[in-house]
Amino acid sequence: MATLTASISGHSMADTAHINLKWPERYVSVIAGVKMGFSGLVHIFSSPVTSLFKLGTSGYLLSRGLTGHCELYEKVGKTSTEPVSIAIRTSVTIDKPREELYTFWRRLENLPLFMNHLKSVEMLDNGSSRWSLKLPVDIAALSWDAEITHDEPGELIAWSSVPGANLQTTGKVRFIDTPEPGVTLIHVVIMYHPPAGLIGATLAHLINPMFKKMVEDDIQNFKRYMDLSNSLPIAS
Repeated sequence: MATLTASISGHSMADTAHINLKWPERYVSVIAGVKMGFSGLVHIFSSPVTSLFKLGTSGYLLSRGLTGHCELYEKVGKTSTEPVSIAIRTSVTIDKPREELYTFWRRLENLPLFMNHLKSVEMLDNGSSRWSLKLPVDIAALSWDAEITHDEPGELIAWSSVPGANLQTTGKVRFIDTPEPGVTLIHVVIMYHPPAGLIGATLAHLINPMFKKMVEDDIQNFKRYMDLSNSLPIAS
């Protein structure tokens, strides 16, 4: 094991720019590669086709673990060991006082009125809520619980999914007065954290542009909704 550690460490110092695997995943890849390679060698005569497949996979896993670089990860956009996340930031000005906009947004049940990617938001109590995300073409829905993490009346609302939620997400909206009376600038930041591993990296690569477009459209919908409304609707 000491030799293995030295080999991996030596390569990491020589080529850190291409490392996109963390240590636990690298060790698992090496161990799995050794086991699969041994199995392939043992059964090379009794099951040559299966054994050749195992040996090929073993070589890939060993290379993946020893170098710390995964070609599949790189192809889906994961080029470092940093966690994959989807961050969307957008701003818009709305011809409404910030207190009105804050009051409307703080009633979280209102969010699906302009956020098309949300199927529903149900308030469980004053700080807790259950969110349901509507995926494209309405192929499925994903639900998770969240809680308000910061609340400054008239100025800021921040929320986060609870630990262990199906989807790890955080969000923040800030309401800022502009020099023009009755006009508010809002800053919105929403982050999604896909699952770890290749599936998560693939999902992040594929849905990052999709989520960015959805959130930007939703904030523009918020502007249109508020500009056209003469009174604030109250969710039942």
